[in-house]
Amino acid sequence: MSRIVATSFAFALLAFGAADAVAQDIRQDTPKHLSDVRTAAEQGDADAQFELGRMYDEVLGGALRDNAEAAKWYRMAAVQGHASAQTLLGGMYQWGRGVSKDAVESAKWYRKAAEQGEPLAEFDLGYEYFHGEGVPQDYAEAASWFRKAAEQGDGLAQSFLGDLYSGGKGVPQDHAEALRWYHMAAGQGEARGEFGLGSAYYKGKGVPQDYKEAAKWYRKAAEQGDQYGMAFMGMLYERGQGVPQDYAEAARWYRKAADKGDANAQISLGFMYEKGQGVAQDYSEAARWFRKAADQGDADAYFNLGDIYDKGKGVPQDYAEAVRWFRKAADQGDATAQFAQFRLGVIYDQGPGVQDYAEAARWYRKAADKGHAGAQFCLGFMYEDGKGVPQDYAEAHMWMNLAASRASGDDQKKFAQWRESIAKKMTPQQIAEAQRMAREWKPKSGENKVGEPVK
Repeated sequence: MSRIVATSFAFALLAFGAADAVAQDIRQDTPKHLSDVRTAAEQGDADAQFELGRMYDEVLGGALRDNAEAAKWYRMAAVQGHASAQTLLGGMYQWGRGVSKDAVESAKWYRKAAEQGEPLAEFDLGYEYFHGEGVPQDYAEAASWFRKAAEQGDGLAQSFLGDLYSGGKGVPQDHAEALRWYHMAAGQGEARGEFGLGSAYYKGKGVPQDYKEAAKWYRKAAEQGDQYGMAFMGMLYERGQGVPQDYAEAARWYRKAADKGDANAQISLGFMYEKGQGVAQDYSEAARWFRKAADQGDADAYFNLGDIYDKGKGVPQDYAEAVRWFRKAADQGDATAQFAQFRLGVIYDQGPGVQDYAEAARWYRKAADKGHAGAQFCLGFMYEDGKGVPQDYAEAHMWMNLAASRASGDDQKKFAQWRESIAKKMTPQQIAEAQRMAREWKPKSGENKVGEPVK
């Protein structure tokens, strides 16, 4: 999020070379000062217009505070080329304060200020390119603007530039360069830079993997209120990586991040309640946290809610409600989708009140096409029995064969045995055709390709 929303007054004071003392003086003599500034502003003085906008934006209290009036005076100063006013006007448009929210207009004003070398605007313009807000998403352009701000000492820009080098977005991937920028940011106490260093040590990117060092940097970020640092501290305590395993401490950090709206932490805290790890087991509380993450559109949360309604954990068992949540997860198209698709197949195959073999086969096929071994086995079973699909032993054999090639342990033995039981009902020509189809089968996009058919 742009820092302008929370700290525009502080930026304005810095731009004026003032400090808290100036703000205190203004508050002590606001009527006279306001009158003097307004007189100068109405005579066209850009600095006075900017200060008047700042006063309406942040200094004046109660009924005198007026975002629309602030935007008006910022604009007057901005059109005269006042860089700080251009930056703050960009923020007003970015967040819809005193003006209608308009990302394109926001980017326009950030660019005007950035082209004058204003580091705050350079960062914010980079941020808009990073997210594609008001401008086409362009990581290379984001990197260019972040670098300009970073070279002027902007800690958040240094952190984002580190992120780009770490991920190879807009610049060649270079973990050493990422670390250099993260260290510069962390040296200023920038939480995002501290988090970046924690991730580098956790994953061993550019440095030897070191969970203790990762914990040190994640903790620094977390203690500044960074929700991602908090969430990762929860993960480290849950797993016992770099710190002693401590479920209660894990739950404490997850809760801190979850209270800030971190969806992953909300899901993790939900699991802690579901398992009774670090907290008293409470399925209703687990469901509450899963729902909070689901409200943010998280696919894993959709799946978890589907699971608790399917099994009746903390809520009344409700297959129709389970179907609703699993469908949301299945429609996301990410790694969670195939598991939700498989569970939908199972519910339509077996669920009282919603049983529909054709629909079961449809969902099994979606997951099977993505390489889900359980779905492949179930789809093979349906082809063997002609449930929801025409009976077809070759199709049944093919899917059982694929399932056996992807499974392990007892499941692999089970799937292979079932495949052989189907083979006993087939002619040699049918078996050869089924084996050919299995050899030529390929998972659909976005899936993990594991092994080859056993036979």
